[in-house]
Amino acid sequence: MGKVIAVCVSEEKGTQKHKVKEAEFIEDWGIKGDAHAGKWHRQVSLLSYDKIEEFRKRGAEVEDGAFGENLVIEGFDFASLPVGTRFSCGDVLLEMTQIGKKCHHGCAIFQKMGDCIMPREGVFTKVLHGGIIREGDEFVLFEEQGDAGGK
Repeated sequence: MGKVIAVCVSEEKGTQKHKVKEAEFIEDWGIKGDAHAGKWHRQVSLLSYDKIEEFRKRGAEVEDGAFGENLVIEGFDFASLPVGTRFSCGDVLLEMTQIGKKCHHGCAIFQKMGDCIMPREGVFTKVLHGGIIREGDEFVLFEEQGDAGGK
């Protein structure tokens, strides 16, 4: 089980995200008003609070949203989970679609630190069911009930 530490959005691509108290997640779209929302597989990005804290201990001065992450979640090592893993938070249901991504070398964090954790620790999800996620909400691994046969 995890906890939502921060919810972050940006109105334009290529800019750092900023914290908001809550956000509306739209099925098969992403976060309402976020520049990265759309009909694709990287609708919402997640990053582990624990991995950010480890990076901060190495001297990085980064705010929540600095890596471009939409959700900062305590209690999960996302990169260790398989693609297809589902998470629920209130009414919202997310499915992990990608682990990591190529980092553009112009990234301010990489230039300052010589490293960036998003390419290896960040994960991307699509929104299977919408709703509201707020800072402080419980974030859990979703287990489907009664689907032993699978699809």
